[in-house]
Amino acid sequence: MASILSAGTTTSTALNMSADTSGVLQLASNNGTTAVTIDTAQNATFAGYANMPNTFGFKNRIINGAMVIDQRNAGASVTPNNSYTVDRFWVQNSQTSKLTAQQNGGSVTPPTGFINYLGITSSSAYSVLTGDYFNLQQSIEGLNCVDLAWGTANATAVTLSFRVYSSLTGTFGGALRNSASNRSYPFTYTISSANTWTTISLTISGDTTGTWLTTNGIGINVLFNLGTGSTYSGGTANAWNAGNYNTPSGTVSVVGTNGATFYITGVQLEKGSTATSFDYRPYGTELQLCQRYFEKSYDTSVAVGTATQNGAISNVAYGASSNRPFLGIQFQTSKRTSATVTSYTPNTANTSGKIGGPSGADLTATIQNASTQAFQIYQSQTTSSSNGDYYIHWTASAEL
Repeated sequence: MASILSAGTTTSTALNMSADTSGVLQLASNNGTTAVTIDTAQNATFAGYANMPNTFGFKNRIINGAMVIDQRNAGASVTPNNSYTVDRFWVQNSQTSKLTAQQNGGSVTPPTGFINYLGITSSSAYSVLTGDYFNLQQSIEGLNCVDLAWGTANATAVTLSFRVYSSLTGTFGGALRNSASNRSYPFTYTISSANTWTTISLTISGDTTGTWLTTNGIGINVLFNLGTGSTYSGGTANAWNAGNYNTPSGTVSVVGTNGATFYITGVQLEKGSTATSFDYRPYGTELQLCQRYFEKSYDTSVAVGTATQNGAISNVAYGASSNRPFLGIQFQTSKRTSATVTSYTPNTANTSGKIGGPSGADLTATIQNASTQAFQIYQSQTTSSSNGDYYIHWTASAEL
């Protein structure tokens, strides 16, 4: 036992330092109140408020874990087909039309401290086939996983935490998986009370084996299973396996019950063996993080493909009947890789590959020189309408 004198302006307090058998160091005041705790992972907690290594910087490797950004759908219900729901979260499915997804779908009250969640609803009572899979997942970029040192002897543990609400109860499943899908950690968690927000926290040891990318490719896939056949379920639960497992065997299949719901928010993956408070980032910061992977010209609250000139890029063109106007457009945020750009006419809903010409004409558009920073677009239809204003909306995707 050692004592440290903490001096104040008029008084001083002795802090007693001790370590328990697990290696946790504590500094306590002479009245017995714990002031500082430092565990073996070097996480310092000051009077229960601050967890030092995980408080500053990019604590949560999940982007949009509070489901606040929904650039593509602007809150509308969608039937995903290997496609995105809210930003950074996509549904990987082997069969179509088995579920719907919507930001705040179901209109339940989010858990305390949150205003949004992602709602999944089963569209039928579907019996999964051997090779079927239905997952909600986020792919984390390898550049955001460098310090975990997975695939080496120095691999560090991570903690996955989230809030979940379902009409079903029982043992649910998910997995962490590498980019090659040959290393996976199928995990389980329990929902005991239906239609009740439940906080889940899972500590996962770092994988010392396999290839884990630290480039701009997929570093870690985080999966929440919604139903999987025997081909992709199994392995040893809550342990690292050589193989592609989305969930341990025998977990709840959300798509197996007609109208079953699965709601989730507050998803956090952080370094260390302790779940800390959710990493709330400013809305503008969260939007920029999402825009590294997907950006659009539409207002944030307007779904992609909406027929509107609000926010559309415009130019006045005269002269030749084709290859006009020629526009260069700069992205708000640098992309992960050269973007795939899609144009939309503001004149007609959901008409892609077009540019809006004078008098409401929809004309063929050509995208060229798309990079991580910008792209160029022009109207390439052989015969155009009269001279005048041209308008376009666009999306740019650099998803993993």
